[in-house]
Amino acid sequence: MILRGEVSSDALGMHTGINVLTSDNFKGNDPYRIVYLLHGLHGDQNSWLDKTMLPVFANDYNAVFVMPAVGRSFYTDMKYGQKYFTYVTEELPEICRKVFNISGRREDTAVMGCSMGGYGALKCALSKPEQYGFCGAISSACLYIREGLDGLRKDPAPWLKQGGSDAEAIYRDFIAIFGEDFPWKPEIEIMELVKKVQAGKVKPKIYAACGTEDSLCADNRRFKADMEKRSFDFTYEEWPGIHDWHFFNDALKKAMKAWYA
Repeated sequence: MILRGEVSSDALGMHTGINVLTSDNFKGNDPYRIVYLLHGLHGDQNSWLDKTMLPVFANDYNAVFVMPAVGRSFYTDMKYGQKYFTYVTEELPEICRKVFNISGRREDTAVMGCSMGGYGALKCALSKPEQYGFCGAISSACLYIREGLDGLRKDPAPWLKQGGSDAEAIYRDFIAIFGEDFPWKPEIEIMELVKKVQAGKVKPKIYAACGTEDSLCADNRRFKADMEKRSFDFTYEEWPGIHDWHFFNDALKKAMKAWYA
């Protein structure tokens, strides 16, 4: 079953797009597992449904896949904009519990995403480890966001010159997200969240992947090296691929298998 529509959000103060996918083969009365599946910077709630084989291989799992729309917010409560982190991690789970027969156990709750959504998945899982038992981080962007913000604060010109055709748009997005001075806070830094969670009683299982020809591969390899120093159930894989839906599709299948393993 595929549902495409919108939901009224108090956290956002508006209606927002959302898609939901369930297996065609699920039987019985047991609650579904749930996957919050997050899109990237250039995507929306339709991306995973329209650009991958998700509707086909989802039939192998008794899970509900929930795909929210968050614009270009980096899954953050924006300085000049909506509270997307609050929406995704607090309001949306409450809505899903009321509408769908889903499990409330953290072991049955996953958050996954690609690119900006990979960052978002890590941020969600590490900010609320008591809520998410599994994180799938595919070709994640901004794994070391402090360094990027420091560079923008110091001199944005080199970044704008090297950032591609949409660099100016992303620069404006970052102003809307963080503010004109690009302030840094530990709650937006993935490794700071890792350090905080490591001291706690519960940690999400994390599966990460990146293509070897992806421009983000170096940061993802650095993240792998940093995570291997920590006491996490962490798996990293890479194989030939770039930052595209061919890779994201294959990585999502691997992430689902890792969750169910």
